[in-house]
Amino acid sequence: MPTTTYAHFRDVPESAWRWPSFSPAEIACRGTGAIKINTEAMDKLQSLRNRLGKPLIVRSGYRSPSHNRAVGGAPASKHMQGTAFDIAMSNHDPAAFVEAARAVGFLGFGTYPRSGFMHIDLGPARSWGEPFPVRATPFVPETQPAREVLADSRTLKGGGAAGISTVGAAGVEVAQEVLAETQSAILPLMPYGNPPLFSGAHP
Repeated sequence: MPTTTYAHFRDVPESAWRWPSFSPAEIACRGTGAIKINTEAMDKLQSLRNRLGKPLIVRSGYRSPSHNRAVGGAPASKHMQGTAFDIAMSNHDPAAFVEAARAVGFLGFGTYPRSGFMHIDLGPARSWGEPFPVRATPFVPETQPAREVLADSRTLKGGGAAGISTVGAAGVEVAQEVLAETQSAILPLMPYGNPPLFSGAHP
């Protein structure tokens, strides 16, 4: 399996990257920016993307040995070989995802429903983890949103000077809720700089 390593994903020549649905930054180590490109693994990942017909959010691709230790990865993790990917299940039905991944040649499967992703690699053939709960749709269940209208807060019912002071308190409360909700929504989409949350060591 041809493999090429670069000290940083920005060093990858444009002519060496042939997978249109992904960027080097998405596959690179989240801790160091280094990247190991395994062409067979990347070809299968692109085939999986084509087969499913919708984006694959890569939570973890290549990991340097130091970053693998930092996130609690298995000592012989396939991520260090560039042959494993952790894919968010926020926009995929897990059962359909596994079926498609097997069809394009992935052999190793680890399921992490509490962290919302699935590990896939080139093998050997094996599987581990808890099953994902059955979904009514291919997407994750909708959660209760933060309040969007300050007038809905009972702290805004007063008037005059007192009313103005309570608006400030309510505004901080709502802003905190919106910030927390926004952070949880965009974390899986961050291609570089933030390591994903793991429920334990995995290959």
